[in-house]
Amino acid sequence: MKTARWQPDLLQLRHVRLFQNVAASGLEQLLRDFRACELEAGEILLSPFNRNQYLYLLLEGELKVYLGSLDNQAVSTLSAGECAGEISFIDNDHPSAYVVATVPSLALRLHREALVGLFQHSPQLMQNLLELLCERVRQGNRIILDSEQNANIDTLTGCFNRRWLEHVYERESTRCAFNGQPMCMLMLDVDHFKAYNDQHGHLAGDYALCLVAHTLRNQLRPKDSMVRYGGEEFVILLPEIDMEEARSIGERLRQSLQQIDSFYSPVGILPGVTASIGLASMRPKDSLESLIARADSALYQAKLQGRNCLCG
Repeated sequence: MKTARWQPDLLQLRHVRLFQNVAASGLEQLLRDFRACELEAGEILLSPFNRNQYLYLLLEGELKVYLGSLDNQAVSTLSAGECAGEISFIDNDHPSAYVVATVPSLALRLHREALVGLFQHSPQLMQNLLELLCERVRQGNRIILDSEQNANIDTLTGCFNRRWLEHVYERESTRCAFNGQPMCMLMLDVDHFKAYNDQHGHLAGDYALCLVAHTLRNQLRPKDSMVRYGGEEFVILLPEIDMEEARSIGERLRQSLQQIDSFYSPVGILPGVTASIGLASMRPKDSLESLIARADSALYQAKLQGRNCLCG
């Protein structure tokens, strides 16, 4: 990082979030403590491994923020007028993320030694900085929530994944047992899926799986959980549903797939698929593994009976 020559443009800076509503006379006083610096493209401005002593205000260029590793996707992009390092600037600790210049950039920086005097001189600046901190906390919470949700979602089909199944089974089995309610599981396997891939290509197979997920998910209740269990297998958890009703639901789902002779996809018109389904009902003291084992056994029987049918 190199020190840069910079002539303050008060008119420009008054539109910057950090300096909003700060009186012009006070702004001139504040800027005496700021120093301009140049960043090269690819230069790391902040790192979790180095304690930060500065608040940075980006004047020109672009910064990207990375959590955990620089190999991860950037979680946000900072443009001119935005701040960086405000959390570690306040608590005098290590930054929680990497901040990297993506292009040659110009920034103002303020050493934390000026912090107390700065706030005493301009309460409005303190309020602006606190508002920025609140935004960072909210943004961090959204990132955590999005990361948690993405960890539970199969990226191809948009269904939940096996990790989510473990969580939701624990919750729903406890709730249903406590309320004396039944719970059933459907296990589906797309028929002759390997042959479908061999004939039409793996990309076509991916679109077929998306068709299955979309067709079935639209017929389920919000409280039901549809999970891509692996490959061409799906599991549907049906809380508060007994065997008779679950059998009716499973048969309806099977027929809805059977009725799709063909569908449009980005690779052209493709033939539809059918599915074999196994059904099992939760028993007292059932674990997820034991319930899956019975549903899988019923699915095996459906395959023995010629596929495109439901057993259980």
